[in-house]
Amino acid sequence: MYPESLQELIQSFRYLPGIGEKTAERFAFAVLGMDVEKIEIFSENIKQVKEKIHPCKVCNTLTEKEVCSICSSENRNSKLLCIVEDVKNVFLFEKLGMYKGLYHVLNGLISPLEGINPEDIGINQLLKRIQEGNFEEIIFAFRPSIEGETTALYIKQILSGLNIKITKLASGVPMGADMEYLDSLTLEKALVDRKEIT
Repeated sequence: MYPESLQELIQSFRYLPGIGEKTAERFAFAVLGMDVEKIEIFSENIKQVKEKIHPCKVCNTLTEKEVCSICSSENRNSKLLCIVEDVKNVFLFEKLGMYKGLYHVLNGLISPLEGINPEDIGINQLLKRIQEGNFEEIIFAFRPSIEGETTALYIKQILSGLNIKITKLASGVPMGADMEYLDSLTLEKALVDRKEIT
């Protein structure tokens, strides 16, 4: 029922996660209501993000430089490494402003049922970094799930010969919860009260 170009714009918005037909229509009409200058800025921003943003060569978080601002900062605690499953989790912890260590972003979690093995999530890169680093504590900040537990146990096992304290977020994070939907207080308490994995 819409003109073809408008229908294609609506369909484009539906590529975004959590966007249904009605929201996509609302976004498309909002774009129609923008002046040409705003449209050019909007489209240029999308293009720039795709061209400039890439993984940090050290930790895999998003950056426009070769090494991200966290890895290159002299004010971070280089003896503390927080391992997360997703790049969004780095920004969650950074918003809290209380964690001052370094990060390492995996490409997801081990899930044999889905055919995701250790080599698929970048375990070798993580192991190399830990062996070359001088870390005293490693924090697992995975969502509480079978995949999270499997990944944590696997990494702990391959690090067993190293003299490094290994901890995980404290309970209070509900089982199966997605990290990005946790409120900051719950996440902060889980980090402060982290437990050593024995």
